[in-house]
Amino acid sequence: MADQETKAAARDELAESLADLFANISKMVKGELEGTNNQLLLLEKLNQKVAEEYNGYGDVASGLRVFVEQLSAKNHGFAEYVQQIEKIDQQVTEFEAVISMLDKYTSLLERKVQSACHKMPTT
Repeated sequence: MADQETKAAARDELAESLADLFANISKMVKGELEGTNNQLLLLEKLNQKVAEEYNGYGDVASGLRVFVEQLSAKNHGFAEYVQQIEKIDQQVTEFEAVISMLDKYTSLLERKVQSACHKMPTT
């Protein structure tokens, strides 16, 4: 019987040790979960604060997007304007070439007329 009592006492000590171990592990896990939960709550509060802080920037970003779209449209119009100016410049260059040729032709005709006038017999 003493042997059984010794075994029972050893089992009781083992059971108490295991119960203490599981209780401690349970407390440790509970503490970790509470710590994680606190971190998540803090992160949620930080996210809310950042959202409140940057709430007005959505309107600014939207306005900036509209401004960029308008600027892009104006830039497209400006590109068309530049193309028109380049076409006008090309036409002016061609017109200048025609005027130069006409000027040379007019000079040639003037010389021929002067030469013809000098050669005319005087009566």
